[in-house]
Amino acid sequence: MTDAYSLPAADKTWQDHVVLNEFFGPLDPKPRRTPMRELISTLLSHRTTHHDEELAYDRMLEAFGDWEGVLAAPTADLAHAIRTTRWPDTQAPRIQEILRRLKAEQGSFTLDFLADWPVEKGLEWLTDMPGIGLKTASLVLLFNYQKPVLPVDTHVHRVAQRVGMIGPKVSVEKAHQVLLAQLPKDALVLLNFHKHNYWHGQHICFFTKPDCPNCPLKGFCNYYLEHYGPATAEALAATPTQWDIKRGTLQH
Repeated sequence: MTDAYSLPAADKTWQDHVVLNEFFGPLDPKPRRTPMRELISTLLSHRTTHHDEELAYDRMLEAFGDWEGVLAAPTADLAHAIRTTRWPDTQAPRIQEILRRLKAEQGSFTLDFLADWPVEKGLEWLTDMPGIGLKTASLVLLFNYQKPVLPVDTHVHRVAQRVGMIGPKVSVEKAHQVLLAQLPKDALVLLNFHKHNYWHGQHICFFTKPDCPNCPLKGFCNYYLEHYGPATAEALAATPTQWDIKRGTLQH
């Protein structure tokens, strides 16, 4: 049993995928929202709750009608419409600059040209936009265009470090490449890996006081080994094998 804790990082990454795929259930690859909504909503979500992000997005389009209206709106009015986000005065001009560049370069407010672009070109174009980092760019390309990229947020990063999929000094930015190199270049695998570890970090592997007794990864997790010792047969047998919705709603 102790041998599982010394598995190579790539083996732990795959084992994590297998276990969490069973625990949370495989996901449908159908995009959760349109590409433009994915991009702008993720921009709005920085340090903001899901509820407040959704409220800001809805208020923005209710106030200005469509992307043309958002672009033409006085920036102060746009900032007021998205006031439930963390930094509305910063995000409002960013949104308008993204819309301005899209209209100038593509002639319309669509991201569908990304479907035909190579991954690196798409990532470069997106991350050149104000406020768009590697995580947001990867989310759009993976969720909407099934490109083989891996978004890594703070939850995914925390789980990966604790389990031992990446080293303790690997940054969030670097983790995008390190974890991607350990997984098949299959968009569905990458989608499931991202969402499952995101949920795991949200609901079990908390930043403080992680719920290690109910963690399905305890049999090979470095953090568990360090704090509890090798998982006993009894501890493994008592571990839930599937997510109980009573413990919280999984946001798609």
